[in-house]
Amino acid sequence: MALLTSLFAGVSGLRNHQTMMDVIGNNISNVNTIGFKGSRVTFSDAFNQFVKAGTNPTEVTGGTNSYQVGLGMKVNSIDRNWNQGTFERTGITTDLALQGQGMFVLKNNGQKFFSRAGAFVFDAGGKLVSPQNGAVVQGKVANSDGVIPPGNNLEDIVIDTNLKLPAVSTTLIKWGGNLKSNSDLTRTLQVVQRGNINSSALAVGDKTADYTVTVYNEYGEAFRFVTNWEKTAANVYTLNWSLKDADGNDLPTPVNGSITGLTFADDGTGNYVLDAASKAKFDGVNNRVNVASSNIDFTFDSTIVTQNSSTTTLSASADNNKIPNIVSGSVTIYDSLGTAHQATLKMTKIDDNIWTWTVSVPGTSTADGKTATAIGTIEFNADGTLDPAKISPNNPTFSFSPKGGAAPVNISLDFGSGFGGVTQTSASSVISALSQDGSPSASLTNLNIDQYGNIVGIFSNGSSKNLAQIMVATFNNLNGLISVGDNMYLAYANSGEPRIGSLGEDTNTTVQSGALEQSNVDLSEEFTRMIVSQRGFQANARVITTADNLLQEITNLIR
Repeated sequence: MALLTSLFAGVSGLRNHQTMMDVIGNNISNVNTIGFKGSRVTFSDAFNQFVKAGTNPTEVTGGTNSYQVGLGMKVNSIDRNWNQGTFERTGITTDLALQGQGMFVLKNNGQKFFSRAGAFVFDAGGKLVSPQNGAVVQGKVANSDGVIPPGNNLEDIVIDTNLKLPAVSTTLIKWGGNLKSNSDLTRTLQVVQRGNINSSALAVGDKTADYTVTVYNEYGEAFRFVTNWEKTAANVYTLNWSLKDADGNDLPTPVNGSITGLTFADDGTGNYVLDAASKAKFDGVNNRVNVASSNIDFTFDSTIVTQNSSTTTLSASADNNKIPNIVSGSVTIYDSLGTAHQATLKMTKIDDNIWTWTVSVPGTSTADGKTATAIGTIEFNADGTLDPAKISPNNPTFSFSPKGGAAPVNISLDFGSGFGGVTQTSASSVISALSQDGSPSASLTNLNIDQYGNIVGIFSNGSSKNLAQIMVATFNNLNGLISVGDNMYLAYANSGEPRIGSLGEDTNTTVQSGALEQSNVDLSEEFTRMIVSQRGFQANARVITTADNLLQEITNLIR
């Protein structure tokens, strides 16, 4: 009977070491299977037969131990090794590798499966699927505004590859930059005329040629100041002046005037200069050009003009040929049809700490063909910061009707506050648009997947929008899952119910786009186990061979 026991023990060793080899073989065959988790076998001894029962010690005798003979071994467990596999970069956006214990959730024929293999593709219907069997990756799909719904209700991840974004009309422009605090005022303050009038070249009633100088208003807009001298008697003249637009045309309400009776007298050197009475006429009243409707206000001075027989050499300059201080910046804005327009902001200084602002869109963009303009003032505090309450008008806006049938554009202008936005310091002047919220219509050109599983659409206008979010499942006991092939698992007895959650803190899992998790099989470890399995199998085979020889000897006893 004892020999039969050793035979059956050897057989159990052969059988179970064969199981160990089966597991090892499966591990090695899947050494390059993405997301594969290797398995291991552990053994335990089988039922042990009592040969003699032990006894307790007494006052007069000691105790004795039990005698048992084992009846072989059995498989104790076959466990998966769920350790993290290494990542291989592929560069394909829809190749996903999980870092952590989460598992992708897939749905096929109404049944949920779980997988670590993230080699996914989009099918013809825009579904994100496993290419092996068409199982659809589960997650949450964003609404039309790009908002991912809350909760953990799963649905098929479907992306419309023909998705387009409608044009968004600009409603807000944020401006930033600096205005140099010690800049000169922008508008022209004084025009000075100098030179000589050739007295012999003019008869009474004749005029000199027109002399023009460019002057500027508070907003930096150019005008032409035109003068001529009309001879009314010997050594007596009338100075005529007029204000024209930048093209030399009269203003809607003509602006002109004259100073009469300007008399030249010998200064004792044979040179004729304006006498004291004539100079007194340049008193800041007769020689002031103040046009409120055009924001023009300057004086002109001709008191140093002379008259003699020399060539006429009249000339004039505005503020010693000062270049007007205009700080400008431009930004592209959009109407409701996605048509781009250029909006320009100009800032001009009108007083200490006070600047004007002008926002305009050229007539080529407007329905009526006229430049659309909005103007106002902006005042800074003594430390260069901006107080929004000192912007006039309050909550500034700009509107225009674009050509082409788009809806009117209404834009809020944000100049910031404090040191955020536009400031006034001693640094150089520069103004630029920090942002605008409009965009043209656009089509989907690319997809990105971030570490939290958010599928983000990249559109042809550079905008991005959340389209969906991949969800994962975690389990109390991963070893309770059963493999059903195609790198997929099913929840089963003792795995626990799947807990669906977002990638990140909820599941302690993140995802890497453009990579795949490789098999975690360690070949050196598997080959070592193979040697152990082989030796165990050989040793158990020797047990059977030896037990057979002993049985043969017993059989030979009858001879």
